[in-house]
Amino acid sequence: MSLIPSWFGGRHSNVFDPFSLDLWDPFKDFPIPSSSLSASNFPQTVRENTAFVNTRIDWKETPEAHVFKADLPGLKKEEVKVEIEDDRVLQISGERNVEKEDKNDTWHRVERSSGKFMRRFRLPENAKMDQVKASMENGVLTVTVPKVEEKKPEVKAIEISG
Repeated sequence: MSLIPSWFGGRHSNVFDPFSLDLWDPFKDFPIPSSSLSASNFPQTVRENTAFVNTRIDWKETPEAHVFKADLPGLKKEEVKVEIEDDRVLQISGERNVEKEDKNDTWHRVERSSGKFMRRFRLPENAKMDQVKASMENGVLTVTVPKVEEKKPEVKAIEISG
């Protein structure tokens, strides 16, 4: 349940999620008419600074690990950073540069985003911070954070005398 309803569709977020440090984006899921994205109506500075505000990242928990998957089409692994901060925060960031413009080019539409993005997630106590692994294949970044094995209480049978 979210305190802020999503009138424009998309996924709902839970403001009470203790593991989330997502940066709030007030324009997420905000409908922009496609006609406003034409080059003549969309200033160059806005196009350059239109970061990946909608970079979507899935987080699933398996019995062995926390797995994060991010769709980053067109980015090379050298353009993406995965960092772990001391206070158990996973940070995924990167940048896609604007395509170089030739003065003779006439842009009819600009819909591909460029700029910087950053997403942060607070990891739970059971995360093995020193064994995080990341890989990138076909524009999908996968970050795997192994979990500490739960120690099951040892049960010792006691013989009953008498």
